[in-house]
Amino acid sequence: MMTPGQRKAVLRIARAALRREMKSESSRQYPGTPLPGDFGGCFVTLRSANGRLRGCMGSFKPLGTMAETVDRVARMSLTEDSRFKDHRIAPNELDGLLIEVSVLEEPQVTDNPAGLRVGRHGILIKQGKQQGCLLPQVAVERGWSAEEFLSQCCVLKAGLPKDAWRNEAEVYLFKTEIVGHED
Repeated sequence: MMTPGQRKAVLRIARAALRREMKSESSRQYPGTPLPGDFGGCFVTLRSANGRLRGCMGSFKPLGTMAETVDRVARMSLTEDSRFKDHRIAPNELDGLLIEVSVLEEPQVTDNPAGLRVGRHGILIKQGKQQGCLLPQVAVERGWSAEEFLSQCCVLKAGLPKDAWRNEAEVYLFKTEIVGHED
């Protein structure tokens, strides 16, 4: 668990990364608050003031320190989410963006996918070159059961048949610590 100071530092790093990316600046300076060194990667979700998704990207592996990883992933969420390539975030939207950083524990393969706990576990499903993931909060937001969550990840994210999680696909579960705009 991060301290309240660390949680605020993570959000400051993400917001500063977005501002620098908008201005094409390369210099970066991180808050003096020491951040945890043991983490499995992170995702940064960007939403408009009305809650509409505007970007979400992440990495299941650290891309350096936590500060460096949050910085890089925040910039990826702003510029690389292909769902928004034709409608990128404009500079005048930046101050109103709601930022959520999901700090991940390392995903663990499971032989009991249906045993996942909705709201506690995120999922990563792999089969051959196809893979997809959903963060734990998605199942809660959509009101999905564990089986619906797994099936939706197969179809929506991995491009697999809805029941691929039952047999041929590898399923990984992971936990997150969510740092949100209300912190």
